[in-house]
Amino acid sequence: MSQTVDRALSILPLLAQGPADLGQVAERLGVHKSTALRLLRTLHEHGLVFRQQDHRYRLGARLFALAQEAVENLDVREIAHPHLVALNEKTGHTVHLAVYEEGEVLYIDKVESRYPVRMYSRIGKPVAITVAAVAKLLLADLPEPERTALAHKLDYPMYTPRSIPNAAAFLRELATVREQGWATDLGGHEESINCVGAPIRGADGRAVAAMSVSAPNVVVTAEELLTLLPLVRCTADAISREYSGAGAPSERPPGEPSPKKKDLP
Repeated sequence: MSQTVDRALSILPLLAQGPADLGQVAERLGVHKSTALRLLRTLHEHGLVFRQQDHRYRLGARLFALAQEAVENLDVREIAHPHLVALNEKTGHTVHLAVYEEGEVLYIDKVESRYPVRMYSRIGKPVAITVAAVAKLLLADLPEPERTALAHKLDYPMYTPRSIPNAAAFLRELATVREQGWATDLGGHEESINCVGAPIRGADGRAVAAMSVSAPNVVVTAEELLTLLPLVRCTADAISREYSGAGAPSERPPGEPSPKKKDLP
């Protein structure tokens, strides 16, 4: 039975490359045409493949509907939360999770730090979109025309002397973030607060969310916080793998990789 299921499932990636006839399917599977036909008929009955008028088979509409339904029902917060808690326990710092929705970046999860100093961020509230690390990550992932149009619509409040002052500077910052794959907010929103973040990506490689670690200067310096970048990226990658189905969930918190020069500013 397991061999039959394996063969049937092997047909789907084959047809993802384009329509194929019975002989091509049988050859790729290494089975007799009668066996391939039996598998194709079963998949056809479930709407997973479709037989065209030219007698070739292609992927069926039901497969795409199932994929879309699965994506819509994925809850990135539920998947990410255990990883955020593990990162918080390892570092002691505040950990955020954010998403981009209708022109705003919103916090959807937060794990508070162990120390008495608290940040003003709240779940469900928009972030300071022109300075926050999570916002930079999510906006940097937008298509270039959308990214540029949005940058020119935004206001650029100078929260601190380190805030990004205008659209041109913001687009340069987003280009840097897009290239390096991580982002920081070093006193751009609050002079005493620093932050480093990384994107969480779906199966298509697009950023579905972003996470960050934040801490005040009285606890760690910006330089000390930046040494956590490899661990932050490792955590984001673990969430991405679980969210996209690229790997089984880890049974323990992801370990900290050895820092590499290219990972640090």
